[in-house]
Amino acid sequence: MTTWRSGTCETNGINVHYLRTGGARHPVVLLHGLIGSGACWTPLARALEGGFDVVMPDARGHGGSSAPLHGYRYDDHASDVEGLIRGLELPRPVLLGHSMGGMTAAVVASRWAGGLRGLILVDPTFLSPERQREVRDSDVAEQHRRTLGMRKSDLVAQLRTRHPRRSPELVELLAEARLKTALDAFDVLTPPNPDYRAVMSAIDVPSLLVIGDSSPVVTLEMATELRRLNPRVRIAQVQDAGHGLPFEQPERLAEVVASFLRELAQ
Repeated sequence: MTTWRSGTCETNGINVHYLRTGGARHPVVLLHGLIGSGACWTPLARALEGGFDVVMPDARGHGGSSAPLHGYRYDDHASDVEGLIRGLELPRPVLLGHSMGGMTAAVVASRWAGGLRGLILVDPTFLSPERQREVRDSDVAEQHRRTLGMRKSDLVAQLRTRHPRRSPELVELLAEARLKTALDAFDVLTPPNPDYRAVMSAIDVPSLLVIGDSSPVVTLEMATELRRLNPRVRIAQVQDAGHGLPFEQPERLAEVVASFLRELAQ
């Protein structure tokens, strides 16, 4: 990662921090989920950097980006991504997003398709209104408040115990990202989310939906319904993976993503 460039882009009144592999290649923008950071895409970026210019921004309230007191809805995140793409003058990038980043990427693609080459959604937060309320009313924000008081070494030890299959490098990156996530960032969980069916129906670029076989978020049944709504959507299911697919199966995800990107580049 030492050869990757670190920079900031001012947009919508905030500074968005990003990592970038660079090179005169097709750009790919990777959007992380809640409590993540651009650096958490390190395994995937390593796999792609030989053929693509990979840009890994930190969402507002995360990593090295600004943490304003408000403005954490999906429209805000999507506007930040559009501003970053314009600010860095990225020619028709492919957008890839996981979880919160997946919904953000879908919103961008639904209203700005002409500016994109393609879309990859990795288990995006496509939740029913009932599930949205359940998540909001859970104690995830309070858990995060307590976590912010932990030492990084203790959090790393906790995450290693909880996720023994994840690489030590990823566990370190995820712990660091979590400790740099502002509590206000959890406002993104406030209903209503964008209507994911309407969002997906409005997308007019080649799209890949990647899901795990044990995800509680986007099931194969849901994915199949979305493909019926929009025939440009292709589905890839990764075995032995849940919602944390990018961290549980990074090599398999890289294979699926690289294959789709090569097709788009032809």
